[in-house]
Amino acid sequence: MNEQELIPHLFRKEFSKITAVLCKFFGLEHIQVAEDITSETFITALETWPRNGIPENPTGWLYTVAKNKARNFLNRRQIFRDKVSPKIQQSDGSMEIDIEMSEKNITDSQLQMLFAVCHPTIPVESQIGLALRILCGFGIDEIANAFLTNKETINKRLYRARKTFRDEKIEMELPSASEIDQRLDTVLTTLYLLFNEGYYSESNDMILRKDLCLEALRLTYLLAKNEETSTPDVLAFLALMCFHSSRFEARKNQHGEIVLYEDQDPLLWNQELIAQGAYFLSQASGGDEISKYHLEAGIAWWHTLKTESEDKWRNILQLYNQLLKIDASPIVALNRIYALSKVRGNETAIKEAESLKLESNQYYQTLLGVLYKEMDIHQAKKHLQKAYSLASNATEKLTIQKKIDSL
Repeated sequence: MNEQELIPHLFRKEFSKITAVLCKFFGLEHIQVAEDITSETFITALETWPRNGIPENPTGWLYTVAKNKARNFLNRRQIFRDKVSPKIQQSDGSMEIDIEMSEKNITDSQLQMLFAVCHPTIPVESQIGLALRILCGFGIDEIANAFLTNKETINKRLYRARKTFRDEKIEMELPSASEIDQRLDTVLTTLYLLFNEGYYSESNDMILRKDLCLEALRLTYLLAKNEETSTPDVLAFLALMCFHSSRFEARKNQHGEIVLYEDQDPLLWNQELIAQGAYFLSQASGGDEISKYHLEAGIAWWHTLKTESEDKWRNILQLYNQLLKIDASPIVALNRIYALSKVRGNETAIKEAESLKLESNQYYQTLLGVLYKEMDIHQAKKHLQKAYSLASNATEKLTIQKKIDSL
């Protein structure tokens, strides 16, 4: 791997680690400084590696350069020397900085940063933007692409979030034992949205979409490995993501078109991820309560079985019935209708679907089009044409048009 390939790879892998450790050292009010020093470290690599060759230990080189740049910054800024003077040892007028880049400190710093990013005073859209930037190493262009917005909007969100760190004096630490459950709920919500942004993204960038899911998986795995945060909800959520990720490669064809569940090739499903999901779901059964993550993971597990038995869909329907009591969202209700059609037939499913009255929802119109297909071609076409008019991107429109053509 040459430097043109290696540096972007290391940026995605190491940016978040270096930034988190520097933030822990400087304090969250100086998060922009930590980001800038980390960015400058990679700029130095871009400038020197093509000329001098790739170092024997590229990661170690980056850590050393980041420490040196932090030292230089402190030497230039008296206010910073005053701020962090207890952490600095001075000898013969020089300044030595004890910035620990051990695996444990990196992991601890990333977990602490995750809870800081998901602080309840920070708006949800800014939480996700910060998670992508600070914890996942995404560039501003990539974040804008993921949200289907522009760089200016993303920069404004990040600026407001950084200002909140300063104004609210948010500490970079794990919550106390009494607060951890409450704060974990916010963290899992952010990671859930981050994963969904990748899994259901309207972006045509397949690599970006997959990376979003993998980063949500990685961060949740950090939670699962830590004793204080390895709760049943975390393990159930990790299982859910494993099950969904196992079918990632089968969800779109080579042309970028969506492949519906019933048309997917099971040979493309990742059996290792399915096995990992089953393990985490088993480990998640130790609590006294069943969360929405437990129920969604159970539904996702049944979907990893490529069988159309009535038993499978009865179990899925039962899980959706329980899930609706916790999360009565339109998406949950629509997904339940599909399971209902498998168990009690299309006519019953249509009656329940139409009672939802979600006329302006494209997935509602698509579902009705599919359910009416075997009963009333005219009605099926009417609903699918409505879904086509509501679809927000070319890929979805193409998928719906194929359904219309099949009539």
